[in-house]
Amino acid sequence: MPLHLRLTSDDVMHSFAIGQSAIPAVDVLPGQMTEVTLTFDKPGTYTYYCTRWCGPNHWRMRGTIEVTGDDFASPQPGTPPLYMTLNLDIDAAHPASVTPIGFPDAQRGVTFSTLLPVNYLSLDYYRSHSPAQAVQELRAESALASLSNSDLWDLVAYIWQSNTTPEGLAEGQRLFAQNCAACHGETGRGNGVFSADIKALAGKTPANFSDPATMLGAGPALLQGKILRGGMGTGMPSWGPIFTDQQTWDLVSYLYTFQFRMNPASAGK
Repeated sequence: MPLHLRLTSDDVMHSFAIGQSAIPAVDVLPGQMTEVTLTFDKPGTYTYYCTRWCGPNHWRMRGTIEVTGDDFASPQPGTPPLYMTLNLDIDAAHPASVTPIGFPDAQRGVTFSTLLPVNYLSLDYYRSHSPAQAVQELRAESALASLSNSDLWDLVAYIWQSNTTPEGLAEGQRLFAQNCAACHGETGRGNGVFSADIKALAGKTPANFSDPATMLGAGPALLQGKILRGGMGTGMPSWGPIFTDQQTWDLVSYLYTFQFRMNPASAGK
């Protein structure tokens, strides 16, 4: 059965979107009535949210729609997120044990890629290790003994680039611009237009993704966990009900572009 909604705003422009859905977002203009019809093809709890950055409490503009009925098959239990499988404490500090001098470049890393043991290029390795862990493990490889620390960091950038795609980086950039930049800033430095408001509300500034001391100590599974669950008192909302699983990984891949120089055209190679 279709669900018909009539929406309006009494202050500024908002929007209405359904998380993890192909249903397009609709703008909700002040003083005007917007009509939308929703049809769901499976049961579950659907989160609706606003996609227009309207103020520091924008992230609170959410609600849920419960879809049930005899016409639907029973939903199957989901797979636990990787950070839970790896038993990661996503609230604990994760300082990088080592950091690079300069900005690691994936294209320079291609030069040494033929020396790289193949296991380092696997998706499982990439998602379960931080860049700092990876560079230390590469240092212990006899085949890489002649490489400098800078070379090893370039290799790590190459590994990270190899585990995404041009489309994934583009989608991550789009998601970041739409949902994250207002707090974290367009350059990821934690200085977005709402950063001061977030600090006043939560007592903490948004995370600085350009800081190698913290970012390079965080593996993809840990970052995905933070995106899925939210910041727990930091003012960062939970994006698990909003993004698809692939979108969370695309966003994680894009976050590392604040640490590594990646060539989108070479991603996935």
